[in-house]
Amino acid sequence: MAACVKCGEQNPPSANFCLACGAPLAHAAPAPPSARKVVTVLFCDVAGSTRLGEQLDPESLRRVMSRWFEAMSGVLRRHGGAVEKFIGDAVMAVFGVPRLNEDDALRAVRAAVEMRQVLARLNEELERDWSVTIQIRTGINTGEVVAGDPSAGHTFVTGDAVNVAKRLEQAARPSEILLGDATRRLVANAAVVEPRDPLTVKGKTAAVEAWSLLAVIEGAAGVARRLDAPLVGREVELETLKAAFDVAVDERACRIVTVLGNAGIGKSRLAAELRGRVAPEAQVLQGRCLPYGDGITFWPLVQVVDGLGGAGRLETVLSAEPDAPLVARHVRSALGAAEVAAGGGEVSWAVRRLLESVARRRPLVVVLEDIHWAEPTFLDLLEYLAGWTRDAPILLLCLARPELLDDRPGWLTGPNVSGFVLGPLTDDESKQLLDELAQEWPLDQAARMRIAEGAEGNPLYVEQMAAMLAEQGADVAETIPPSIHALLAARLDRLPPEERTVLERAAVAGKEFARSAVAALSPESERHSVHARLLSLVRKDLLAASPTSPEDAYRFRHALIRDAAYAGIPKELRAEQHEAFADWAAGTTAGRTGALDEIVGYHLEQGYRYRVVLGGTDVRTRSLGERAGHLLARAGHRAFARDDMPAAARLLKRASELVDLPQSSRREWSSALWSTGETAEADALLDEAIAGARASGDRGTEWLATLERAARRSVRDPDAALDELEAVAGEAARVFEELGDDAGLALALRTTSSTNRIRCRFAIARQASERALTHARRAGAHQEETWLTDELCTALLYGPTPANEAIARCEELLAAARGRRLFEANVLISLAGLYGIAGQLERGRALAAQARSTYEELGLRFALAGLTQVSAPLSLLAGDASGAERELREGLEIFAGLGARGLQAAHLAHVLAAPGHTDEARMLVEEARRLSGASDTATQVLWRTASARLLVLDGAFDEAVAVARDAVGIAAATDGLAMHAEAELVHSDALTASGAGAPAIAAAQCALALYRKKGHVPGAAAAERRAGALISAR
Repeated sequence: MAACVKCGEQNPPSANFCLACGAPLAHAAPAPPSARKVVTVLFCDVAGSTRLGEQLDPESLRRVMSRWFEAMSGVLRRHGGAVEKFIGDAVMAVFGVPRLNEDDALRAVRAAVEMRQVLARLNEELERDWSVTIQIRTGINTGEVVAGDPSAGHTFVTGDAVNVAKRLEQAARPSEILLGDATRRLVANAAVVEPRDPLTVKGKTAAVEAWSLLAVIEGAAGVARRLDAPLVGREVELETLKAAFDVAVDERACRIVTVLGNAGIGKSRLAAELRGRVAPEAQVLQGRCLPYGDGITFWPLVQVVDGLGGAGRLETVLSAEPDAPLVARHVRSALGAAEVAAGGGEVSWAVRRLLESVARRRPLVVVLEDIHWAEPTFLDLLEYLAGWTRDAPILLLCLARPELLDDRPGWLTGPNVSGFVLGPLTDDESKQLLDELAQEWPLDQAARMRIAEGAEGNPLYVEQMAAMLAEQGADVAETIPPSIHALLAARLDRLPPEERTVLERAAVAGKEFARSAVAALSPESERHSVHARLLSLVRKDLLAASPTSPEDAYRFRHALIRDAAYAGIPKELRAEQHEAFADWAAGTTAGRTGALDEIVGYHLEQGYRYRVVLGGTDVRTRSLGERAGHLLARAGHRAFARDDMPAAARLLKRASELVDLPQSSRREWSSALWSTGETAEADALLDEAIAGARASGDRGTEWLATLERAARRSVRDPDAALDELEAVAGEAARVFEELGDDAGLALALRTTSSTNRIRCRFAIARQASERALTHARRAGAHQEETWLTDELCTALLYGPTPANEAIARCEELLAAARGRRLFEANVLISLAGLYGIAGQLERGRALAAQARSTYEELGLRFALAGLTQVSAPLSLLAGDASGAERELREGLEIFAGLGARGLQAAHLAHVLAAPGHTDEARMLVEEARRLSGASDTATQVLWRTASARLLVLDGAFDEAVAVARDAVGIAAATDGLAMHAEAELVHSDALTASGAGAPAIAAAQCALALYRKKGHVPGAAAAERRAGALISAR
């Protein structure tokens, strides 16, 4: 049997047109033998059937139940439900088989309500004839099932959604309709419900949410639209509609303008805006075409007449017409409100006369929504109005989806007819819409970016994704909102089977794909037709050309279309297609070089996981997992080598779930996690790598990991772990010398450099870094070279090397970057600081911004935090104290996850050590003092200089002098010239405040000498001004 998508009538397979309403059935081709679908299942059962059996003879009971089943089945089929079975006293129907509709859940709910109404009338008959009445209970649930074709002997629908619907029906009270939560969400705007206590269902681990249906709102859509939000974009389209209205008014003629666009693109919102624009000068009426039902041909006309006061007031509306009674009678005939039906020509004539009469008093706008569902007779009427209306300003604004033109290709070519396609919002307009929605649904930046990317300019998608994220949180971030899935799945379900199959193969290939990939997933006999079918899908606006590829390539118009198409593929077929795609990709030129390891590994991984879900444990399944694991591990190693730490961590984790990783890979995984801020997991992995390497006798990996562990400890607790780190580095260097391991030796020397840098012995640190760099280059260890460059440039920035010489060395290193982005960023941030102290402040800030961009793109949070210790002083030199504060707070938050806030807290205390912020500055000074060890030289100096400045503000001058003197003493033992100079200036300020003029001048002059030695232009200028002012004051 073939179900009509217009009225739900079941037709014999041989029928080309519906035997009930005449709608064509050509598009209702048989469904594939098996497909995954989200459908709505309705179970209805007779309550108290046992008692009924006691009251009636079996023959009478059979007649009663047959009569009940006939009445209930008629209601279900009218609403588009497919009645699967009638078991004793229960009926089961599925909405969404054989073809999905976007409003299947609402159809099921409306059917359930009508079933109660029909039963009330049936009970009158049963009471009269058999002295019995029937009560029913109903359960409705929406969910994913596997749907088969019963005509081919397949099981109709199977899945948990069916079981839950049955349990809801069993839990319902007599005459009650219980909805599952998924159904409730899809009909929330049209249904009045109240919650029931969650149901404990046998076989379900979690309780099932249930809602009792109280009523259905007539004419309401299942999902609410935000037509009250300010219009975003659409200025050109709105002006086009207003211009068409003006033409209709000026020429006193009828004009049809059709706005075409996919569901949710904003057609109704645009029409609402026009309505508000023309309301002062025009009467606006509205009608909507229905997708199914009895007597729907002229349903939009019913709503238009209701807008004029109803059928009973037609003579009043037509009072200026001499033949008003005749016109009114024919219009009522179209509405089904007359005893004698008028002919088609008479109805068209009468409707034209009615609208002309209204428009001659005041210009008329009639908004007709969803005319893609209109009956041909109604579309004929609209074309008639456009061609025959005279001396009456009428704008017929028709809203439709693009499929209107499939059924009516000449629609836009008639006289006085025009139209346009409403496209997606731009990125900026989508962000503006999210700003508006944020007033009701606050969302963080990450959520907003996900929504903007996924919605791709469709306002409904933006609204529904925002609502779902706001209501259910980040756990559903990757889930298609049910309302959108229903729209898209219904749209895809109407494709010809051969096009649907091609689209599903494309969905396996990805959001963007090559024609050759889809061909590779197709049987040999179908490959010749792939190109034509892809072009057809482009014309239907499901795909678009992707010009970035040298061969014919395509992309899905929306990622959500791809997701909906993919969701319809049975998992067994998904597994096969992913494996086939992996084999095809591995055989391409790029695949043979290993450049596609991540892509090939992903598809093999998906194939493996689907086989496991379906119970596969055979050799082939295990082999698939192993292949995937090795490729993902190789891709993770590549990501690590190019400093893409988030990708490396993700890929190596996935690989570890499929194969046992070698200890060297576990060390890389640990390092990647550490760089992205996942410190606890990183430490646990590193301990495992050390133990595993030691057990296997892999001394190289053992000492590499041991060095890294000691380095991490020194970051957290420099005072306690720095001596240990130096000892480990020395021992590791001997081991690597013995092994002839240049890469390991470079790491050991980098560690030596690091320990000296922490103690502010920058000249020694530079020497160790330069030596290490030689070994790293000899080993071809590009990543180690990148990290060493950071160490070396840091020593150049803060150490005794004059700024100009340091800049020259850094520029040499920058020239050797050769496209390595992290290497380049590490040089740029030190260069930024060096150019700043050399007096080229704007250049320095620009370089810092460039480095920041790279760190953000690579997801390197700790590098970003370290950058703020360079960029914030540049902001201070530029007079941007608030910018410096903002940057340092950002870094402070990042370092908090590491437990290494001391130095950052001291930097921020310096910025805040001014009137109005002293309380927080004192807290930060105390935090820095508490967290810094004796070996953490820079923090020891900085918290003291910040404290001295605060003490001066408090008037505690002697104490300020003592604290500043301690800072100078610590700094003088280092070769950090700028740090020493800054301490001398703070000491000078404290001495000045205490009245010690001569020592204050000496301290300022010492600072001047140190700044000049470093080539610190702004610092030298400030020290010179200070010393000059003090000398003048004497």
